[in-house]
Amino acid sequence: MAFSKQHKEVMVDQYREWVDNSKAIFVLSYSKMQMPKVNEARAKLREVDGRLHVVKNRLFTRALEEKGYQYDPKFWEGNNVVVFAFEDAPSVAKALAELLKGNETFEVRGGYLDKASLTVRQVKALSDLPTLPVMRAMLLGTILAPASKLVRTLAEPARGLAAVIKANSEKQPAAA
Repeated sequence: MAFSKQHKEVMVDQYREWVDNSKAIFVLSYSKMQMPKVNEARAKLREVDGRLHVVKNRLFTRALEEKGYQYDPKFWEGNNVVVFAFEDAPSVAKALAELLKGNETFEVRGGYLDKASLTVRQVKALSDLPTLPVMRAMLLGTILAPASKLVRTLAEPARGLAAVIKANSEKQPAAA
């Protein structure tokens, strides 16, 4: 299908916007694309603030080039879809890994994380990382651990004294 020059410019502008707003970009090749599978993938990725788009390779690489991304022209040969991670790259990579299990339609080819090129292995490693909320919880737990230990240490003498007083008060009425 031929696109007019104006339509191509609109597409490139949209690609630029998506590239600007994304934390990570994952590139997948596809074969025998079936719309139900594509729609299922899009719905699953939307849950983690990711978007899947079929792109025109030449126009998309033009947008990448303008934004300072390095790429190999041979990498962009064939049928590609691009997944944009707008918030949390590991959670989108996890959702992508789940989608690819038992799915012969899509195959990861690589990607970008903050303009750095990613290999297939690095995309897999990114999917193994904990998501942003989990990382925040781990960090908060690490920060709070010394404070809670300090509070327990400071409260221990008072708790011990209270236990002695209670034991003594229970013993006194029995003696009377």
